[in-house]
Amino acid sequence: MGRRESGVHSVEPGGASRSRRGPCIWGRADSEDPPATWFCSRRRWPEALSCLSCRSSGGVCAMGDPGRPEAARPEQEERLSSDTNENEAKSNEEPLLRRSSRRFVIFPIQYPDIWKMYKQAQASFWTAEEVDLSKDLPHWNKLKSDEKYFISHILAFFAASDGIVNENLVERFSQEVQVPEARCFYGFQILIENVHSEMYSLLIDTYIRDPKKREFLFNAIETMPYVKKKADWALRWIADRKSTFGERVVAFAAVEGIFFSGSFAAIFWLKKRGLMPGLTFSNELISRDEGLHCDFACLMFRYLVNKPSEERVREIIVNAVEIEQEFLTEALPVGLIGMNCVLMKQYIEFVADRLLTELGFSKVRCLKIYYY
Repeated sequence: MGRRESGVHSVEPGGASRSRRGPCIWGRADSEDPPATWFCSRRRWPEALSCLSCRSSGGVCAMGDPGRPEAARPEQEERLSSDTNENEAKSNEEPLLRRSSRRFVIFPIQYPDIWKMYKQAQASFWTAEEVDLSKDLPHWNKLKSDEKYFISHILAFFAASDGIVNENLVERFSQEVQVPEARCFYGFQILIENVHSEMYSLLIDTYIRDPKKREFLFNAIETMPYVKKKADWALRWIADRKSTFGERVVAFAAVEGIFFSGSFAAIFWLKKRGLMPGLTFSNELISRDEGLHCDFACLMFRYLVNKPSEERVREIIVNAVEIEQEFLTEALPVGLIGMNCVLMKQYIEFVADRLLTELGFSKVRCLKIYYY
């Protein structure tokens, strides 16, 4: 298939859409033999997700696909405009999101609790150079093959996930939130997430000597379906123009509070066995940081005027729980390192209940496995 162009974008063979001017409309060259995924603005988006412009699902843009009739565009543009206007109106009601020239100046502090959390994050700063990995390699070489498999795949998930968190901070939260105290926190969070990503990459680089295996792990979002599933869930929220700020705050609280919790617990299990001191020390530092980020999301949520309903919040949290439980008990079972899969499910549900409580809602007691 040759290259085709429309007025606002070009489509490469294989279905890759690259914006030439204005927002990318995610068009696709034809409907025959459609690709499973396509590339847009330097990111890959699965067909299961909705189009960034028209919000249609199934991988076909209803606004700008060259193969679709021109008559389909006005209706979709009207719907998109309506959704955008509604969200903008709600944003104007939110003190955190309301534009003001005061956003350029920090003092006087208007939100002392947000500022306090920023200073707490600042005081916890660390770098990858502080972690001694010299004793880890002898431990690694003595691990069973199942244990090596589990640890390397957990690290692969972590190496990609911090970059996704930063993408949300850069593209959405830092641009939406107008309160300087919160912007300070987000700016510092971006910095420390980079440290986390560097740390996980160093761990993989230290333990995995085979270049092909290393490349496989560094490309986990492409090579591991169960990592891709978690990544896609987070990326969908970044791309979603219909969701409210409050819904996305809950979603990324779930990413940092639920998607990371089971993996942190699995690495702590290795510490209990006296293994991998460098890995387990870095895990302590990173889990502390992510706990603070999750707490900050809950603090931001409490300031919202237009909060999502309890039903909607529960829906987001339960969905994240189900994905994390599947990840650590089926796709990458913790039984590989001697942990109990049933207890891991219980722990993930406990973490979800704690998050719901911090958000101001009651615990969920309708999940399949619950031992309280």
